Amino acid sequence: MLEMEIESIRISRTTLQRVLVLKEKSSERCLPIWIGGPESDAIQIQLDGAEVPRPLTHDLLRSAVSKLGATVRSIVVTDIDQDTFYAKIILERNGETFHLDCRPSDAIALALRSEATIFATQEVMDKASIILDPNTGQPQKKSSDQNNKQLDDDEIKKMSAFTDFIGTLEIDDLGESKEQPSSD
Repeated sequence: MLEMEIESIRISRTTLQRVLVLKEKSSERCLPIWIGGPESDAIQIQLDGAEVPRPLTHDLLRSAVSKLGATVRSIVVTDIDQDTFYAKIILERNGETFHLDCRPSDAIALALRSEATIFATQEVMDKASIILDPNTGQPQKKSSDQNNKQLDDDEIKKMSAFTDFIGTLEIDDLGESKEQPSSD
């Protein structure tokens, strides 16, 4: 498993679609995951340290896990199939480990609230990771994994949804890590 960190949440100014970009801690590889608005907001609220007047769904889940005597140890992005990502929440209670299937966005929102580590499997990174060109924000054609392989045109096309999304971003958006752009 590879440890990940949140690189940014990116929002298209034209479509308002959101992509959570996880970055591998030990390399420049990024994992773009499409997420919904409410999940994006739940993650952003926690990243910003914002206070909310009432508990959100992920706050409720963290409280329920705690009241049941368990601890969120980590979350793992475990698979991708036809552009759908899968994740597991790893819980521990009384020395026993439990795995809960969930969406990556929900797992990450809970991990942030629980101060749990975020991981992705090597297989997911091999299938879906990209490296963003620091100047253009576009996926680079060359991967930096251990094999230093070239991505072929079919692999680039598989990333087309993310590439199309990146194309809707203005260059100013690229520096706005962990922040939502203003709604001008």
